[in-house]
Amino acid sequence: MDRRKVLKSLSLIPLAGATAAIPGEANAQKKQKRDSWTPKKQVIRRSNSGGNTNPTVTAPANGNKPAVPASVLSGCIRSGHLLFLSGIGGWYAERRAEPGDIKVQIRSALDTMKEVLEGAGSSMANVLKVHMTVAEPNKNIAPLNEAYRGYFPDPPPVRSYTGCGVDQMGRDGILVQIDCIAYVD
Repeated sequence: MDRRKVLKSLSLIPLAGATAAIPGEANAQKKQKRDSWTPKKQVIRRSNSGGNTNPTVTAPANGNKPAVPASVLSGCIRSGHLLFLSGIGGWYAERRAEPGDIKVQIRSALDTMKEVLEGAGSSMANVLKVHMTVAEPNKNIAPLNEAYRGYFPDPPPVRSYTGCGVDQMGRDGILVQIDCIAYVD
């Protein structure tokens, strides 16, 4: 047996919860288990971005293409006990006439996040990770943090952000976009 095969067959550090098994039998069981598992994915909320919130849009009776395409995005997906919320912008013209500053926008995005989470059977207390895209972070991160404080109970979720220019937010007026991963009890 060549050296590489011998090294591959040895288990020097077992993983937590792993048990020793007969090599051939264990591999067959692992392969069967791996091949039979598929992630479960349930759309909780469709996004308004990119068109209609209805995932299936039928063509009119005259046979022409539908006037409004189905959204290409899901606003919230549940897989097992996890929820994945897609980017929630800080300003939508149909909700508020003026975009407002970063504090207004982060509060608006977090209020929407809370609404979506509660609609999916979760809460802000169950948020594990938050990611934000922030326009002009050197100018906006300090006031954003002031408004962000208090939305999550201790311990707060881990958080990261990406900075960009105002012209790179995808739509005029938006200063922040936020997404998260949460769990359902």
